[in-house]
Amino acid sequence: MGRASWLPALFYGALAALLLLGVRDVLFLYEENRCSMTYMYEYPEYLKIKLPKKTTRRYPAYELYLYGEGNYAEENKNLLLTGIPILFLPGNAGSYKQVRSLGSIALRKAEDIDFKYHFNFFSVNFNEELVALYGGSLQRQTKFVHECIKVILKLYRDREFAPTSVAIVGHSMGGLVARALLTLKNFKPELINLLITQATPHIAPVMPLDKYLTDFYTAVNDHWILKAQDLRNLTTLSVAGGFRDYQVRSGLAFLPRLSQHDSALSVVSSAVPRAWASTDHLSIVWCKELILATIRAFFDLIDEDTRQITEDPKKRMSVLNHHFVRHPAKIFEENPEAFTELTGAYTWITVKASKWTYSVYNDTSSWIYGCLNSNSSMCLEATDLSWRAELLPTTKVVILKLQDYPSLSHIVIQVPPTTGNKYTLDCEFFQEDSRTEQLPVTHIFSFGLSSSKIVLNSTGLLYNVQLQHFTQIYQAFKIHVESHCQSLKERKPNVYRLHIPWSHEDSIIVAKVPSLTEISAKLHVARPQNDSRVPELNIYSSSDCQYEVILQTSLTQILGQIIRFHAGALPAYVVSNILLTYGGQLSTWISTGQCPDLTLELVRTAKPYKVEPLISIVVFLQGFNWFREMWESLSLPEVDAAAPSSQDTWFPLASLILFLFGTGIAYWSGVFFSISLRLFSSLWFTLIRPTVLRRDTKLLTPRGLCGVLSLALVSWTTCGAFAIVIIYLQYWFKVIKLHVNVRAEQNILNGDSDHSKETSQNSSNDTVKNQSSIDCTSKATQSLPNSTTAEAVNNLKMHVTILNLFTWIMLLNLPSLIYWLKNLRYSVSLDPDPCRSTAIILICILEILINSNISELKSSKLLKIIAKVPLPLSVAMVAFGRLHLYKVPHFVTFSLLLHMLCCIV
Repeated sequence: MGRASWLPALFYGALAALLLLGVRDVLFLYEENRCSMTYMYEYPEYLKIKLPKKTTRRYPAYELYLYGEGNYAEENKNLLLTGIPILFLPGNAGSYKQVRSLGSIALRKAEDIDFKYHFNFFSVNFNEELVALYGGSLQRQTKFVHECIKVILKLYRDREFAPTSVAIVGHSMGGLVARALLTLKNFKPELINLLITQATPHIAPVMPLDKYLTDFYTAVNDHWILKAQDLRNLTTLSVAGGFRDYQVRSGLAFLPRLSQHDSALSVVSSAVPRAWASTDHLSIVWCKELILATIRAFFDLIDEDTRQITEDPKKRMSVLNHHFVRHPAKIFEENPEAFTELTGAYTWITVKASKWTYSVYNDTSSWIYGCLNSNSSMCLEATDLSWRAELLPTTKVVILKLQDYPSLSHIVIQVPPTTGNKYTLDCEFFQEDSRTEQLPVTHIFSFGLSSSKIVLNSTGLLYNVQLQHFTQIYQAFKIHVESHCQSLKERKPNVYRLHIPWSHEDSIIVAKVPSLTEISAKLHVARPQNDSRVPELNIYSSSDCQYEVILQTSLTQILGQIIRFHAGALPAYVVSNILLTYGGQLSTWISTGQCPDLTLELVRTAKPYKVEPLISIVVFLQGFNWFREMWESLSLPEVDAAAPSSQDTWFPLASLILFLFGTGIAYWSGVFFSISLRLFSSLWFTLIRPTVLRRDTKLLTPRGLCGVLSLALVSWTTCGAFAIVIIYLQYWFKVIKLHVNVRAEQNILNGDSDHSKETSQNSSNDTVKNQSSIDCTSKATQSLPNSTTAEAVNNLKMHVTILNLFTWIMLLNLPSLIYWLKNLRYSVSLDPDPCRSTAIILICILEILINSNISELKSSKLLKIIAKVPLPLSVAMVAFGRLHLYKVPHFVTFSLLLHMLCCIV
């Protein structure tokens, strides 16, 4: 018996351990911060821009600022601006002061060129609103930004080179607000021609906690997909933070694929040239390497004729690709010369070896040419092949396929004079097939017990290891690269690059030689269905070293990927489990007259086979047109379980794993609830020591009716979540009192039992007849308190389950309460309020349930019906609530409404 009672705890303990391993991988196991901090050379100042009175009245919490430093800030106080306007939009809980990194570095670069060109950086103060948790203010922010753009352009109205558009940099949700500008009816698309977003979740909200948030996303993404042709003049760059950003996973930051194929670019910061670093959600704003790339791009985007950002979309994309995708280690040129003459005095040395090394003492941007016409001693005409180079850490590489250059007679390496720093130049000719190896990845269920291994006896400078069958986000591996060299001479570091061909999410590691290096291999975006390319591990090697590559499945990183991609759906699974338990308790009460404990009933009732098969069948049938048409004809919403496949997050057995994780969370939350309840009731019992169980016979007293009306008024006039928290605390207080009274009843019963035993021993010399009479009387008097106590215990267990369900409703509505409290000085009422109607319904329900008793249910005609309802509600919750968490409280509210009706009818 003892071992059987421990088995569930061991099982759910194992589930909790796996869940914590995944959370640990997401929150702590990532690369170290390789970003440098940006610093201001002078004290930053923020000049508040005066807005029209109408705008100020309509948006009292929002402001517009102009960034400046030192003398530059003093000169701009009269607002006689001559620069290029850039507008910065902060994100969720973001500050307008985050613009200082961009503004300061842009100012330094402008000083370097004697202010031939310069930028004016504006920033919007959104009052640090929590727009990632509450979507009701996103439309308001969007309209305010539209007003700001009009005000900014008016500041340049009479200037010689007056701008006609504004470039926008948006961090986090600020990037989404910038995209939403194009959905406004009165907005002119030509007002913005460049948009750069930093760690913006474009695809979907991180936590879909209210309908306003999901509707806003739907409107923005639908507009960008349907109106893609109208947005060709807008160039968009989205920069994601990589695995260090656990708040917004990088897959969400990739722009929708159907929009603007030729004018939109999505990259991960780890793949950005000269940065090569993953950033967390905040450091992406101040990461010096990324900020430098952004500012260099801004200056290269300037049109010399208009002194503003170029209106040519092709040039804008060329500049962004130059700085954020493939950098040739050359200054950007819009139209580089196709042919050139190698002038000057130089010595022509012919090298016929397949591999050679040369030491040079001065690095140049143009260093490799293709000779078109030559004689034995000179090259008459050449094409600059340096544009084919790619900058990597510690090296720049150019790989040429000779069949692509049939007209070339020679490959010319220009060696500068022997002055300056020393560089090593390595060259070789090789067959591509000889440097490409295939390494099949291990199965995800190998759990790291098996491995794939390959040994590279390096004779060259480059090896490409193709990782076969590595295509999905649920795959995660550890790759160990060990290098052994024949001699102990000093070598330049090796560069290992994990190259993902279908998205710009490469990661680069620089390693000493010899060394043992561990590389984490996992994806931000799954391979598209019509793509056959495979990821590669590029090893830029030393020519006399041996490399051993070992690949193993990483269980902790797989768990991390599950949490990274699906943690937002866990509340739906947790509540689904508790709802199944609630239904099981009602069914047991009907059949046995006993209400089991929450955790015990959870072990018995919360089984995935009750939920998952039906959802899987529906998802399968939705692949057929006839079923999909029938589904749509019934006006049923899309099943959330089918949606992740369209977002490249399909995961085999993902829903089953999440259900089990949800069961584990529900189990341990039940244990925590029980312990908390015991602690609070013990404190209450010690302070007050109640002796009599007092129960309200009326479900709704006059006092309760006043409470309902008061809380309904609070919900309607202020914030629905505020009223929910108040009624939640009342329910907590009620359950604590119930627990205290149960303990008091049990203590009284135990005292009576001890007294009965003592009386029996004192009267042992009485007659048999008298003894029988006493025994009968004793049993009759004990039967009443026993049944009363059992009823109180059953009642307590049911209220604890209801409180568990209500706790999740409260938690899911808590963000809107936090938003309301933060903005209370601007408005007493939360408008719009996502939970106002739900709050009023819940207030009415819970005010009655607070005074309800489980014994009243047995006589109800509805009991058998409501005992069966939680199962379909649990299925519906997982089907429709995992990507729409705001629907979860609706299912729970409906279940509690039926419970209330059962108490009445």
